[in-house]
Amino acid sequence: MFKLIPILFSLFFLATCGFEPLHIQKQNTIKLSVFLNRIHVLPIPERTGQLLRINLTNQLNPKGPSDENDYILSVILSEKKRDLGVRRDATATRTDLIITAEYVLKDIKKGAAIISGTVKSVTSYNILDADFANRSAEEDARRRASLHLSTEISTRLKIFFHEKSP
Repeated sequence: MFKLIPILFSLFFLATCGFEPLHIQKQNTIKLSVFLNRIHVLPIPERTGQLLRINLTNQLNPKGPSDENDYILSVILSEKKRDLGVRRDATATRTDLIITAEYVLKDIKKGAAIISGTVKSVTSYNILDADFANRSAEEDARRRASLHLSTEISTRLKIFFHEKSP
């Protein structure tokens, strides 16, 4: 019985705090997917940018690109490495790969930016003695970072369009 009281209290609090799931459509509104499907993601340089663009396109337009684009999303990436584990002989054993993405969503008709922001992803990988293993670990860290960045950007865009819809 006493375990039920905190559960009921948390459900009551959650119902009264104004929480709304993103994927539930409000009455008399356009579906969120209609806005997201009209976003064209501009090409992003380098391999990490290609991975980010592919992930963003798949998350925003899961059914494929739209013929009508109302918005353009541009992203600028910056990357740096930070050594973490350092041996006595001053060689690193672990590295952080820090990738920062600055994004701007522009309305094509108005020509103005409607939302912009910065997201950051920090992924780590081990440095081994084999060059191929190091390269593979670094590429995997880039892949994981691009997936994390695309999820963050698409979530922010979903929240923006959810709040914008009447």
